[in-house]
Amino acid sequence: MLVELRAENYAVIDHAIAVFGPGLNLLTGETGAGKSILVDALALLMGGKSSAEVVRHGADKAVVSCVFESTAGAETILEENGIDADGNEIILRREILSTGKGRVFVNNQPATVAVLKQLAPELALVHAQTETLTSFDQAQQRILLDRFGGISIDAVAEAHTRWRTAQTKLDELLQGEQDRLRMVDLWTYQRNEIEAARLEPGEDEAMETEKRVLANAEKLYAAAMGAFEQLYEGGASAEAALRGALKNVEELARYDGRFTEAAQQLASARATLGDVSFSLRDYAEGIDASPERLAEIEDRLAALDRLKRKYGKNVTEVIAFGEEVARKLGEVEDRDEILKQLQAELNASATAYRVAAGTLHEERKGAAAKLANLAEAQINSLAMKVRFEVAVCAAEHQSGWTASGWDHVECRIATNPGEPLKPLAEIASGGEMSRVMLALKVSVEEGAVKPKKKTAAPRTLVFDEIDIGIGGRAAEAVGQKLKSLSKGQQVLCVTHLPQIAAFADQHFLIDKREADGRTKTKISLLDQRASMHEVARMLSGAKVTETSLQHAAQMIAGSR
Repeated sequence: MLVELRAENYAVIDHAIAVFGPGLNLLTGETGAGKSILVDALALLMGGKSSAEVVRHGADKAVVSCVFESTAGAETILEENGIDADGNEIILRREILSTGKGRVFVNNQPATVAVLKQLAPELALVHAQTETLTSFDQAQQRILLDRFGGISIDAVAEAHTRWRTAQTKLDELLQGEQDRLRMVDLWTYQRNEIEAARLEPGEDEAMETEKRVLANAEKLYAAAMGAFEQLYEGGASAEAALRGALKNVEELARYDGRFTEAAQQLASARATLGDVSFSLRDYAEGIDASPERLAEIEDRLAALDRLKRKYGKNVTEVIAFGEEVARKLGEVEDRDEILKQLQAELNASATAYRVAAGTLHEERKGAAAKLANLAEAQINSLAMKVRFEVAVCAAEHQSGWTASGWDHVECRIATNPGEPLKPLAEIASGGEMSRVMLALKVSVEEGAVKPKKKTAAPRTLVFDEIDIGIGGRAAEAVGQKLKSLSKGQQVLCVTHLPQIAAFADQHFLIDKREADGRTKTKISLLDQRASMHEVARMLSGAKVTETSLQHAAQMIAGSR
């Protein structure tokens, strides 16, 4: 849900803030006050195209920002783009400089227009007069149809993943096959060189240690035996001193029990000293100052270094490289068998995809016929006379396979008798498009079956100038449909008609005034009395009469 919208130095707006609520939010005001400009500002935050012309005269930049309640889908998009989530809200901000350049921020972190476009379907669908179709491409039309029919694409998505995986494996094996064959000689040499070395994991570290010992054998022998003499063997050794001290402490302990523990500790220290001393002696006796062994180790280390310079930082990595080369050679040698297996996997996964996509196609065709009938009736109740259909065309060639099926879903309409059905993009006016979108959304929300898995839909729907060319009962029908739609989703709508304004849950007045020689736009949330007065103004014009107030009160009461 859209919580707040701000605009600074944007077109005729110097500074404006609107705090929206759930249900039906209606924006009214005199022509030219800036109602549609606010919708355009929101479209800009959904990734719409910007222009330096929107910067208020005399300002360096225009700033538009909004706050949405966060959704799981939106948080996933943020995570994929390396943007931190900010609690339960998503803050979007866009700056347009007078030079034409601009900046985008999401949760006060630098972002791109592409991120806004990714977030848009999750947060809001804006039907501004200038941006009517930018968010309602064929993908959105397909999502709308699937939502109406309660159709799940999980089976097709899973089948597509299996098919794509099999295709990728086969492509990788076939791609650059000549280059791969030219590499066989190199791989064979590398494998043979590594296998001939008979490597053992970690042997380079062990041999480096042994080399240091052999290269310093005399020093190590002298150090070990010197320590042994000082600790155990000499007349003034540590062991002799401990032995004498222990004898005296044991004598003390015979008469005073307080020294018993001390005697035990000295005995333990003497035993430890003996163990260390004997280890030093054994180590010294085990030193083999063999020039032949040293030369052998140096030759082995030189061979290992040559391999490490080619294939890895250590022996373990060299071994892994050799195993990888052997695997590649095995693939080349077993190429025909592997190709046969991969082709079989690809054929099986392609067949499974065709079955799943065909089943999905039939489900969509059935749902499309029902949606077209409902939507046509809804559109014609809004002062239009149209024929409407939802076309579902299958692109069965593999180039048209996607995770959502092979169908192209397109809404088509004929606004005048005798004219052929055409895509929605060819509708003449933004007002007609807004009414068509309203009828479509109402048809989906009222006629949708219980989905096996709920299809994601924008939480906030925005309609601009939805009432162009209608009045009377048709206007009241539009108001009723907006009210019905707002029970399940937040709806924002710009209107000039009192019949629609009477249905507002939150009524905002957009007022343009002159101050200090500049035009300023103000947004005010109207209370119940002020809302009735605004509806009365819309009924009677500049002068509000007692009759128009009574009529406005009746209309508002009737809408409840």
